[in-house]
Amino acid sequence: MEKKTWVVLENNPEVMNQLAARLGLSSELSFYDVWSLDEPELIAHIPRPAFALLVILPLTPAWKENRQAEDVEKDDYDGYGPEEPVIWFRQTIGNACGSIGLLHCAINGPAAEHIQPGSDLEKIRRDAIPLKMTERADLLYNSVPFEEAHKSCVHLGDTAPRNEGALGQHFVAFVKANGRLWELEGSRKGPIDRGSLKDDEDVLSSKALDLGIGRVIRLDQEAGGADLRFSCIALSRKA
Repeated sequence: MEKKTWVVLENNPEVMNQLAARLGLSSELSFYDVWSLDEPELIAHIPRPAFALLVILPLTPAWKENRQAEDVEKDDYDGYGPEEPVIWFRQTIGNACGSIGLLHCAINGPAAEHIQPGSDLEKIRRDAIPLKMTERADLLYNSVPFEEAHKSCVHLGDTAPRNEGALGQHFVAFVKANGRLWELEGSRKGPIDRGSLKDDEDVLSSKALDLGIGRVIRLDQEAGGADLRFSCIALSRKA
């Protein structure tokens, strides 16, 4: 059977706010553009603490090599259950990386406290907790509400809908949960613990940026890259 392939979503607040609302995340939260990683005045519009970052990055040769080196020795992820530090989904739907990134932001860490009771998002989260990796992937693959929510957003944003199979870019969610910074991406071997964060350090803190997206930027710079273009939005309480 041919694998499902969806239309790629843009990574901007308009798209992700609508997707979050459609799935059932409270309107108390909102995504905000992150215009700079090192100029405080350019992120002063984002209420703090920020709970998650959703980033889309090009798969540069340096980052690709690093990803392969990190994943090669890892076994398939076997986490599940209520004691699992984060809920992670393996991606089996083509071009669904943006919607799965949104899920990773919304169902982990403090954002999960803002899921609307009885919503599709609550059901996806509840049903996923006792499942292992393959069964979780199947849960999303077969979820009609998840697919309909994605489809409702494909015409939003500034560019025409795209459905190319290999855009060379990856959505990555960085979430603070249980005092750790987690890197969550459906095409990796599992969730990645990038290190500890203090109580007063959110995902936009200097340490979190250094451990997360800053690490990817350095990989490219150290390999001689000069133009790592990316888009980054932050999930926070609404101002």
